[in-house]
Amino acid sequence: MMAASNVPATIPALGGEASLNRYMSEIRKFPLLAPEQEFMLAKRYQEHQDQDAAAQLVTSHLRLVAKIAMGYRGYGLPVSELISEGNIGLMQGVKKFEPDRGFRLATYAMWWIRASIQEFILRSWSLVKMGTTAAQKKLFFNLRRMKNNLEAFEDGDLKPEDVAKIATDLGVSEKDVISMNRRMAMGGDTSLNVPMREDGDGQWQDWLQDDEPLQDQRVADREETTVRHELLMESMGALNEREQHILTERRLTDDPKTLEELSQVYGVSRERVRQIEVRAFEKLQKAMLRIAGEKKLLPAE
Repeated sequence: MMAASNVPATIPALGGEASLNRYMSEIRKFPLLAPEQEFMLAKRYQEHQDQDAAAQLVTSHLRLVAKIAMGYRGYGLPVSELISEGNIGLMQGVKKFEPDRGFRLATYAMWWIRASIQEFILRSWSLVKMGTTAAQKKLFFNLRRMKNNLEAFEDGDLKPEDVAKIATDLGVSEKDVISMNRRMAMGGDTSLNVPMREDGDGQWQDWLQDDEPLQDQRVADREETTVRHELLMESMGALNEREQHILTERRLTDDPKTLEELSQVYGVSRERVRQIEVRAFEKLQKAMLRIAGEKKLLPAE
């Protein structure tokens, strides 16, 4: 962790939850810096890459990292890991801090600390990405607080009015709110190999059911779709150009044209377009039956 940010290894070791109290006690020994001290140390690092100055800036803000990390305890991750990630964010903040702008390091670094912790939580919470946009990430980290404000403490889906309120306040869709609430209620990922009983017999994966069609059925469906498409394309040859166009625009597109639109294209009445469409469809059906019979695609009688 030290080498990544070019800061000397002066941060106390943080080996896990068992050593957390010792770590918290040790970081309190580092003195806080007066504004003048902080400014001079930051200038030394900015202008001369003074590693000792950087180390003093980092260690004097370790308590800030711990305080911010404690605010993310509700996501089921070890506090020691949250602090470690926050320390990385702190070092990045020190590295990019510009003291001449006139504000304190804590004000600037807190954004780096939070970003580092939040990215770690998002990576650790689920193998499937919890949020990809800034709004979705904001939803992930604010949903619990907003539910508490709305007194929506019970498990299960939120009330429609609560969903609408949260979606409006955070600038996301109601669908996103419902989905995120359900995923967070389930907690982080759990291995499918976890035993279902205390004696270790049976695993969760044994109860998974695949609702998708079998492989051979999918292959058969694709082949049938291909044959039908080829039959349709060949049968369209029985129609003249106008009939093909009208039938395609009326029945074979996702956004069918109206009779009025086609009547303007061909300079005829809507009723005439309808008649052409009906006649073209009848001709197409006959052609498909004939070609299917010739290719022995029809079931034997």
